Amino acid sequence: MQRNRELVNFLPVVVLMVVGFASVYATRSSQMDASSLTYGLLFVGLFMLVHLFLRLAAPYSDPFLLPLAALMSAIGIMMIYRIDPDLAAAQTTWLMVGLGLLIIVVAVLRNYRRLENYIYICGIVGVLLLVVAIVFGQEINGARLWLKVGAFSIQPGEFSKVLITIFLAGYLDSKRELLSTTTWHLLGIPMPALKHLGPLVTMWGMSFALLLLMNDLGTSMLFFGIFLAMTYVATGRLTYPVIGGILFAGGAVLAYNIKGTVHNRVDIWIDPWSDAMDRGYQLVQSLFAIGDGGLFGTGLGKGYLLFQNGEPIIPALHTDFIFSAIAEELGLAGATALIVLFLIFCYRVFKIAIDSDDGFSKLLAAGLGAGFALQTFVILGGVMKLIPLTGITLPFVSYGGSSIVANFGALALLLLISNRTNKERRS
Repeated sequence: MQRNRELVNFLPVVVLMVVGFASVYATRSSQMDASSLTYGLLFVGLFMLVHLFLRLAAPYSDPFLLPLAALMSAIGIMMIYRIDPDLAAAQTTWLMVGLGLLIIVVAVLRNYRRLENYIYICGIVGVLLLVVAIVFGQEINGARLWLKVGAFSIQPGEFSKVLITIFLAGYLDSKRELLSTTTWHLLGIPMPALKHLGPLVTMWGMSFALLLLMNDLGTSMLFFGIFLAMTYVATGRLTYPVIGGILFAGGAVLAYNIKGTVHNRVDIWIDPWSDAMDRGYQLVQSLFAIGDGGLFGTGLGKGYLLFQNGEPIIPALHTDFIFSAIAEELGLAGATALIVLFLIFCYRVFKIAIDSDDGFSKLLAAGLGAGFALQTFVILGGVMKLIPLTGITLPFVSYGGSSIVANFGALALLLLISNRTNKERRS
């Protein structure tokens, strides 16, 4: 029943995939031929294979997550192809790797709760990946996020995010009673024993260290935000988000005063027009592009985002600013539709967390959902000047092999959790 519903959900996705890719191809090449359908048909084939696999391996899993991920990935590759066909080919390769990882995770970890026995290993590996990025990483645009491996560059932090979420799910599940116990009050706020505040302070320190050592505001915000969300879900206590918010505010003020990168990002956010041809150039051009889209957009491939010689006007257009390209060429209607897709995706993830009947599953789903939601908010808020700009990817949409592979790995865990929950409800 769930898989039949998933198949029905794929029908509009298939239509949008094929028509979208054909439209972008026709705009770039000024003609339409059989090869214009290659990307669309490839997408259909790949996701239909995964759909058939799930019919056998996870028949009760959520029927909406995979079609939503497919549609967002298709939108991303359509825009990347419009910007640079070579990058679109590379992204398609990474998409296949991500789908392969999804199949492997679902096949190997059908009883995903075995991960509870290895949470400390997951945590250690997750931290080691960040350390490797700090020590051996390559600095690009001021942030030390990338690790060069032969001809490839990977972002260890994308995989670290999933591994540390697994660790936190197991740890917080085992400590939830201690963290929920009130032993004293601060200004009328019920507080647990001081020793149980250690994880909160430790995670804040780790996030601040990431900011200082990796020079990356986005990753720091993401890790700390995931931890606060999971702690709140585990305890139901507003104490932790309040204390965490105070610590974050203090850390932000300190970072603003000691880190030039953070100082510049905040200054650009406040007034990008004061240096519109240098430091504020990307953000100003992003705002121009979004405004140029109007209500229904300029049309696929018809935005002003490319110079006559084919070079993007906005640097990092295919990564950090891909939403600006979508907003210009699909307009407010298309940009809003994409945001709605993310909202539905996050809603389904949090529904999985609510429906789960054991603490580990609930916390793992909530943590992964918080990661998707926070990452989406941070990058969209940055390109629209709602918050300071940070260099993280838009899940499933932005160009980036590490990001799309890690996201499909996280999606596999969510499918396993929903499969177990739905199966137990039916039995």
